[in-house]
Amino acid sequence: MFRSLKGGRPVAVVAAALLFLATACGSGQEAAAPSTPAASAPAESAPASVFPVTIDHKYGTTTIPAAPTRVFTVGLTDQDAVLALGTVPVGTTDWFGGFPGAIGPWAKDELGSSPVPTLLEDTGTGPQVEKIAALKPDLILALYAGITKEQYETLSKFAPVVAQPKEFNDYGIPWQDQTLLTGKALGKDAEAKALIEGVEAKFAAAKAEHPEFAGATAVVATPYEGFFVYGSQDSRSRTLSSLGFTMPSDLDKVIGNQFGTSISRERADLLDQKVTVWTVPDLAKDVETLHKDKLYGDMTVVAEGREVFVGESTSYGVAFSFVTVLSLPYVIDRLVPQLAAAVDGDPATKVEQPTS
Repeated sequence: MFRSLKGGRPVAVVAAALLFLATACGSGQEAAAPSTPAASAPAESAPASVFPVTIDHKYGTTTIPAAPTRVFTVGLTDQDAVLALGTVPVGTTDWFGGFPGAIGPWAKDELGSSPVPTLLEDTGTGPQVEKIAALKPDLILALYAGITKEQYETLSKFAPVVAQPKEFNDYGIPWQDQTLLTGKALGKDAEAKALIEGVEAKFAAAKAEHPEFAGATAVVATPYEGFFVYGSQDSRSRTLSSLGFTMPSDLDKVIGNQFGTSISRERADLLDQKVTVWTVPDLAKDVETLHKDKLYGDMTVVAEGREVFVGESTSYGVAFSFVTVLSLPYVIDRLVPQLAAAVDGDPATKVEQPTS
């Protein structure tokens, strides 16, 4: 598999045919590689004594000789941790949402008045190597990614590349590991740990306020090729787990070693949980279509109003799929009230959509 989701739903291109975690609904706007690389915003330098640093990943180890100042993010959400640690990437990879430079509203404060990164599309065949090279990066991050060994070796010819960790599925790195590895690559381990502690404290506060979440089963799905369900290693699923929910016991047996898969109608029972969270491109249309499907529409989760719908065309919907150290606080503020309304099992309790 090469990439992950656009619009929150898989547009999978496996090797040559399956990819991505979403529908092809990105901005479609690709910035041309500049003839002269744009200057990156000044980074807050790490102590020189920290370097060199060596990082293990799926394809071996990478040594970063000095503090990077020109970072390109191949990973679809890697830019958020870079920004949170005080560096503005020179370039990012387009996913979905249509944000300039792939910088969401939750990361605007970290961008500040710095130049927006050059945005390059992943065309389905992998990173655009020549355009990345033209930006003259001194570090390439591919953490929330699925690059192949060949792509890793090609990119490594002109800059150190930190590929996805071997211990997780492609596009399966937890946001904490993404932040820690970014911190190590930038020479900012302590800062990365502090950022993680802040977000984990916000999760802990939400769990304490909602003890009804503890142990309740939940699943995240999207109406792609029928019913597409995300596995426990997918970032969206981990958000629910961090709030106290549990995944169906046989979920990963059905999903396999992928971030998610379209399930057969015989396994649609996976959708009938204490809470089912749907990411959908068109809220009104997709909710109506799902409820008209007799198999799903007759489930208890529908009858008892235990569904949460997240619109992919909203900033909240994009943030829900990003799952980063910067997007998660934004998501928690909006998702938790929806989950609280859904988990009570009372159809009279309306699950409201966030207004901002």
